[in-house]
Amino acid sequence: MTELLALTLALPLLAGALFIVATASTRAALFGFFAFGLFLALAWVALDAVDVALTEAAIGGGATGLLLLRLNGRMRHPVSLGEPAGPRLKIAAGLLAALVTLALGALLLALPEPAPSLAAATVEPLPTLGIGNPVAAVLIAYRALDTLLEIVVLLIAVVGLRALGTDRGWGGRPVPWPEGGPSPALVFLARLLIPAGLVFAAYLFWVGADAPGGKFQASTLLAALWLLAIMAGLAPAPSSGGRWTGRALAIGPLAFIAAGAIGIAAAGSFLAWPEPVAKPMIIAVELALAVSIVVALVLLVAGPPERETGR
Repeated sequence: MTELLALTLALPLLAGALFIVATASTRAALFGFFAFGLFLALAWVALDAVDVALTEAAIGGGATGLLLLRLNGRMRHPVSLGEPAGPRLKIAAGLLAALVTLALGALLLALPEPAPSLAAATVEPLPTLGIGNPVAAVLIAYRALDTLLEIVVLLIAVVGLRALGTDRGWGGRPVPWPEGGPSPALVFLARLLIPAGLVFAAYLFWVGADAPGGKFQASTLLAALWLLAIMAGLAPAPSSGGRWTGRALAIGPLAFIAAGAIGIAAAGSFLAWPEPVAKPMIIAVELALAVSIVVALVLLVAGPPERETGR
């Protein structure tokens, strides 16, 4: 990455971070967060980390920003965080942040050229899986247990969200967003974007085995399309008590655990992929995981159930 390009991307990131911290408007800070996530994704692309860029755009700036925006819209009363920080505390925090920045910069400048790397040794055995994307292969081969636990954490977050709902609304659906009905422009936008988005999500999922992409990026896009359909009134929010909801959440972890058990029988260890059928097994597990991730993300952003159904 050239110095000019690095400076072009670094300045908006610094300006965006300062704007988010300094602005007094919560909504303005949220839109600044969206812009910050976009510029950060561009910075990762410039560093040739396209998988990280896609994840940042989908999760960091996209789903997280939408979740915060949804939370801001649902807050009926302003939340007080106590007395504002005094000038001394602000100066101390600024000096500490500057010190951490300088220390990280010094560490980067002290790295040897070329930097030591285990990339070659890591990638060497991966062709046995039949996967050309080294990022996807490492996540499913070397870090398979971590990937499984990440999905479990996501499901635990959904359980925690359900617990925040009222007893009266248990088994119901989240309050529609936006309340009062969607605008015609939003409905038109949803009808225009959803078909193209579905095709692109399928492409992201399939190409993830050999190029940047994969289940997580595709699942986030599908969740965003579903949320857009909910906001436009084209689809209902998922019911927290529906049978298919629980099955969709469970199918991903169960498929992953079943693949791990097959690994014990065929390859001698949990989550080991038998070479003859490694790629079909991985694709099947990732497809099941995608279903769970989509439903989990939609439930998390839509919020806790508050309406009774069928009563």
